[in-house]
Amino acid sequence: MKNKINSVALSRLYNAFCQNRRAGISLIVFLVLFGLSLIAEFIANDKPLWLKYKGEFYFPIFQTYTDKQFGGDFPTPADYRDPLIRDNINQNGYMVFPLFPYSFNTIDYDLDVPTPSAPTLRHWLGTDDEGRDILVRILYGLRISVVFAVLLTTLSSAIGIIAGAIQGYFGGKVDIIFQRILEIWETLPQLFVLIIIASIFVPGFWALLLIMLAFSWINLTGVVRAEFLRTRNFEFVKAAKALGVSNFRIMFRHILPNAVIASVTFIPFYLAEAITALTALDFLGLGLPTEYPSLGDLVRQGKDNLQAPWIGISIFIVLSTLLSLLIFIGEGVRDAFDTRKNQ
Repeated sequence: MKNKINSVALSRLYNAFCQNRRAGISLIVFLVLFGLSLIAEFIANDKPLWLKYKGEFYFPIFQTYTDKQFGGDFPTPADYRDPLIRDNINQNGYMVFPLFPYSFNTIDYDLDVPTPSAPTLRHWLGTDDEGRDILVRILYGLRISVVFAVLLTTLSSAIGIIAGAIQGYFGGKVDIIFQRILEIWETLPQLFVLIIIASIFVPGFWALLLIMLAFSWINLTGVVRAEFLRTRNFEFVKAAKALGVSNFRIMFRHILPNAVIASVTFIPFYLAEAITALTALDFLGLGLPTEYPSLGDLVRQGKDNLQAPWIGISIFIVLSTLLSLLIFIGEGVRDAFDTRKNQ
């Protein structure tokens, strides 16, 4: 019976979300773009998807092969753009490259014009000032930005919900102490902390995630705290306490579902905020190391190369589209959980 009720509730939320056509279309477009970024290696790569050499098949996209295996002189990883390796393979077999034969860090040394080069059939959105394909860097950068935002939002939401639940349920001194700690923590200058850390060492993906997590977990604490403060005096909570139900079970089995409903509507907006924060940090040089494909690095290159407007225009369209999709999805989720609109 309980499973039937849950399925009915989910069906109602799904139908309510789909009533907002803009949100539904935005979700589909976002999932398609993110799905393409997840298989970026199969769309854009300077390694062949597969090749045949002297009667044997090789799959460089999954395994690293050496120059010697294809007639080269060195035991180093094969460079399939090297004329010697390329000619040896083509004379003894063939290679099948992805749609775009460039990776995010591939420098096109065969350009006939100075970099950054304008869009052509060879590079659909042109190249940056180092000769790297902008479209490919956007594809890989989109994946890193969304994965980073999803991890940051998930972890920060989990910590914030737990902290808010403890505050709201126990109240009293526990709530007061937590509030004072939150007030102190919120006043810490996040940007200055990042500048200090970046001056000591270059933070990698996980280090940057932990640094931003230390400040972003506060986002949902207030919402969950307010919901627990409101719900803890309801009759079903008092009845559960009278029956000897543990505080943990009451908090996370009976009250938390109500608080999560109030929190879910904020998640798409926090995703957009996390993407914006990562892009801003990369733009300032305080984010991911330079070997990572970064949307913020493209923003910086657009600023530094005003004579190449295609860089700034491309990254502006990508960022504005991505953030708009998340905002529209968030509006749809908010409307789906709004009982006044679904009665």
